Amino acid sequence: MSQAVTMARIYLIEGRDDINKIITRLVDLKANGFTVFKGVAGLGSDHRLHKASLLALSSELPIIIEFFDKPERVTEIIEQLGDLVKPELVISWSAQSGI
Repeated sequence: MSQAVTMARIYLIEGRDDINKIITRLVDLKANGFTVFKGVAGLGSDHRLHKASLLALSSELPIIIEFFDKPERVTEIIEQLGDLVKPELVISWSAQSGI
């Protein structure tokens, strides 16, 4: 049976954002699971290109943390992350979970 959920995605930059604090907070808030993705390139809000190369391993690569849950639960979790993440770096959308 299909269930309405909200997907949330948090955009971060490795080395600039305290990713470990955000992950710990998600665990403490008992988020319904999450996945952390490390990108190989991204254009940040500062309009600088951040990318990996074979010659220099950048410590400013893009990081995305993604999770989903019931809509009200996602809203609550995002509010609880407010001191760690700028609101404009969080997006969310409606989705369906299950068949």
